[in-house]
Amino acid sequence: MQIGVTFPQTEIGTDPLAIRDYAQAVQELGYSHIMTYEHTISPGPSHSKKVAYSQQMFHEPFVLFGYLAALTQLELATAVVILPQRQTALVAKQAAEVDLLTGGRLRLGVGVGWNQVEYDVLGMNFHTRGRLIEEQIEVMRLLWSQLSVTFKGQFHTIADAGINPLPVQRPIPIWMGGTADVALRRIARLGDGWFPEESPDEVREPLERLRRYAQEAGRDPAAIGIEGRIYTRNGNLDQWIQQTAKWRELGATHVSFNTMGAGFTSVNEHIATLRRYKEALTP
Repeated sequence: MQIGVTFPQTEIGTDPLAIRDYAQAVQELGYSHIMTYEHTISPGPSHSKKVAYSQQMFHEPFVLFGYLAALTQLELATAVVILPQRQTALVAKQAAEVDLLTGGRLRLGVGVGWNQVEYDVLGMNFHTRGRLIEEQIEVMRLLWSQLSVTFKGQFHTIADAGINPLPVQRPIPIWMGGTADVALRRIARLGDGWFPEESPDEVREPLERLRRYAQEAGRDPAAIGIEGRIYTRNGNLDQWIQQTAKWRELGATHVSFNTMGAGFTSVNEHIATLRRYKEALTP
C-alpha cells in the first residue's frame, strides 16, 4: 500500500519557496505521492455556505504539477479535476505534458463536481456533466494512445487529429470519486481507481457495491485501485495508525494523509505532523 499526502491547498499559501520546502520534505520523509484538490472559480459571499467553501485558496493543479515535477520524484495525483467544466482535448494535452515531465508519474483523478456556479462562469452545462464525463474519458484515452484520432460522439468530433507529444503512460490512469450509485457504476465500468472520502468503517458497504458492479461489468475488482484518506483533524497518532491498518485490511492500494483543518498556521507544522505519522509507520 502506497502512503502519500494531501497537498494542503487551502492553508499552504502563495510562497513558492514554502511550496518547494513542503514538497521536498514529503519526498525526504519517504512518502510516495502528493494528491491535490481543485476549484477553478471562487464564488462570492452572496452564495450559500457550501458553495463558499470554494472561496478558499486552490492552486491550479496542472501548473502546480509542472512546478513539482522539477522539484521531486513523487507521483502526482488529482482528486479530483472537475472534468466536465474543462475542454477535453486541453485536459488531455495538459495531463500528457505533466506525465511526460514526471517520467510517467501522473494519476489523473476526475469528477463531475457539485458547484453549478463554476460551470456557469466557465460556460459549461452543469446538467449534462454525467454523460459528458464518460465520453471525455473515452476521448482522452484515445488521444493519449494515438497520434491521430477520428471520433464522433454526442459531445466531441475529431477528424484525424491528435496531441503531440504523447504521454509516457498510454493511457494515463484515470481515477474517480463519489459514493452515489451512479458514480460507483461509472467507476466500475471506466475507472482505474476510486477515491472514497469516507472513513474505513463507513466505506465497507459502497466498496462491496463497487466490487460487485465491477464483476457485473466483466472486470476484475482487484484491478480497480482504492485510495483511502486519513485526516489529522480526526483523532490522534494512535488512531491514524489504526485507520491505516484498516485501509490495508480493506485492500486499499493507496492512502493519503491530510493535515488540513487541524489548526496549523505554518508549513513547518504540516511537515512536522507528516514526520510524526511517517515515523510511527516505520518499524
